[in-house]
Amino acid sequence: MLKRILLACLLLAAVPASADQKAGVAAPASAQVQKFDIDNNHTQVSFTYDHFGFSNPTSRLETIKGSIELNQQDWSKSSVAVTMPLSGLHSGVEKLDADLKSARFFDAEKNPDIMFKSTKVEKTGANALKVTGDLTVHGVTKPVTLAVKVNKIGENKMMQTQTAGFDADTTIKRSEWGVSGYVPAVSDEVHIHLTVSANLAK
Repeated sequence: MLKRILLACLLLAAVPASADQKAGVAAPASAQVQKFDIDNNHTQVSFTYDHFGFSNPTSRLETIKGSIELNQQDWSKSSVAVTMPLSGLHSGVEKLDADLKSARFFDAEKNPDIMFKSTKVEKTGANALKVTGDLTVHGVTKPVTLAVKVNKIGENKMMQTQTAGFDADTTIKRSEWGVSGYVPAVSDEVHIHLTVSANLAK
């Protein structure tokens, strides 16, 4: 009898786990939606425009707040929402900063923040995404599409955390958002570049 019991135990141990049993095993983190908080120290938004045909100055938004929800197995379940206070706008020229924040351009007193919230994320290549979303500038909200490069997602030894990094580009017509000072002498089209680093939320 003892031998029969031992034999039965050995046979049960050799049977592979059922699909239901396997389903009880936690999925890898990359299969889940993970929240990453923007690392403002390593994130920057810049915009470049034609200045009377002579030069192409670049100004920056250096205060970025927000988060990214990532699902690396199904990017369509990912999203991003950021707020960029105009208090963090810097051109390198103090007088120009004041002019850009004035009613002639962004009217920062009435509209202190620029905001972006994604509405759709599509994977377009091995390390490429198309992110569509609503951009709010000067109190006006309109859709824009970003061409995004996934730089790296993985361990950040310096920060001792998981980090996700991206670069993104788009071009808009600022007059569509009511920012039309000096158009067309100062170009209506503005190229926007973002470089973003975000750390796994704790």
